[in-house]
Amino acid sequence: MEQGTDGTVEERVRRSLEAVRPFLQADGGDVELVKVREDGFVEVRLTGACVGCPMSRMTLRAGVERRLLRDVPEVCRVEQVTA
Repeated sequence: MEQGTDGTVEERVRRSLEAVRPFLQADGGDVELVKVREDGFVEVRLTGACVGCPMSRMTLRAGVERRLLRDVPEVCRVEQVTA
């Protein structure tokens, strides 16, 4: 993906994930970046207490994805991977 004035898309995604990470860690969870795809999809892995949590889907959409969409306009969707 293109490079912007404040870093590559991947760098900006990483910074955005760093901003949401403390909220996940406060509940014993975490998020790690797996891949930033050319089509604007970002693949992440939820870890710790987020694994198997019934609220993890909402955390992904209302927390992680919302923040990434706001911070990195090139991102169009966040998907969770488990492997």
